[in-house]
Amino acid sequence: MTRTPLAVLDLVPVSTGSTPGAAVGNAVDLARRSEQFGYQRYWFAEHHLNPGVIGASPAVTIALVAAATSTIRLGSAGVQLGHHLPLATVEEFGLIDALYPGRLDLGLGRSLGRPKPGAPIAAPAASGPAHETEQRAANGLLLPKKFDPTRLLASSRIAATLELLQQPNAYTPDYAKQIDDVLALLGGTYRSSAGLAVHAHPGEGADLEVWILGASAGQSATVAGERGLRFAASYHHSPSTVIDAVEAYRAAFRPSVHLEQPYVSVSADVVVADDDALARRLASGYAPWVRSIRTGVGAIEYPTPEEAAVLEWTDEEKALVEDRVQTQLVGSPGSVVEQLDRLREATGADELAITTITHDHDDRVRSYDLLAKEWWA
Repeated sequence: MTRTPLAVLDLVPVSTGSTPGAAVGNAVDLARRSEQFGYQRYWFAEHHLNPGVIGASPAVTIALVAAATSTIRLGSAGVQLGHHLPLATVEEFGLIDALYPGRLDLGLGRSLGRPKPGAPIAAPAASGPAHETEQRAANGLLLPKKFDPTRLLASSRIAATLELLQQPNAYTPDYAKQIDDVLALLGGTYRSSAGLAVHAHPGEGADLEVWILGASAGQSATVAGERGLRFAASYHHSPSTVIDAVEAYRAAFRPSVHLEQPYVSVSADVVVADDDALARRLASGYAPWVRSIRTGVGAIEYPTPEEAAVLEWTDEEKALVEDRVQTQLVGSPGSVVEQLDRLREATGADELAITTITHDHDDRVRSYDLLAKEWWA
């Protein structure tokens, strides 16, 4: 049986009692192990002002891991173009590609940015159709009620992010233009507003796979489809809109020099252990971790099962994280493979990207190992 390829999505989590240095060392170790287990890609997310995840620079982390691996593809999931210029992004990945050619995936996300004066701030996952009540796909895949990001977007942490990651009075250009600029710089066809040919050195001609990340049926899905690029949709981050996103991408798809047919990766949050009970215990820190993000505090250091067990919850807080907890795929290897097959069938995914966080690094490594053995058994 030919299996859909699996990838790893790493947020570089910091556990309670640990350090950022240990978290980065764990990422290098997990990437090395994932290569041995048979995973096709290893991607790093970008996050800022979160004490519990070290995602400040995917490009730097990729460079560190590239030196410790040899065959697994490495990429960003993704570079947040709300905070980065296309030229700097192309140069950074071109620099890494110069030493590790043909192994890089440049994943680009829309993210938050400061819009032009008078334009609204748009949440990356807030646009496009979504489900206001819990639903299920035809094969039983849970599509929970959509998360309302209004409170989170109004948090002081979001305001601080915009303040610290953009120059004063700077604004974020239209996302489609940013993507076109990246493609033009990579392809050597960029022209300035004055008509001057501009060439990125390094970067031009780099052997990169360009991916667009999207959480809804909004601009990201459309841009990816219209430009014939690979698309990464998120069941782990925005489960209510994942099918809307992939359908919008496929509807917009046009063949290109990059891709002849649509190509989709779908992410899932997964914890695998020898049995269901142990897996549920190892995953118990996930709910408080998500709560910290959605209340605007920022991702906390990942708690132990014992620490998670004594935390107090209000009914409002339980409702706040319900969609993410319900759609985390947790259990024994056979149970999780069955759930992943359901996700793949419902979305038509060409690949699945697995993100796993447990307090102890060894449990996390074992989760990926158990899943790989069962997936390719």
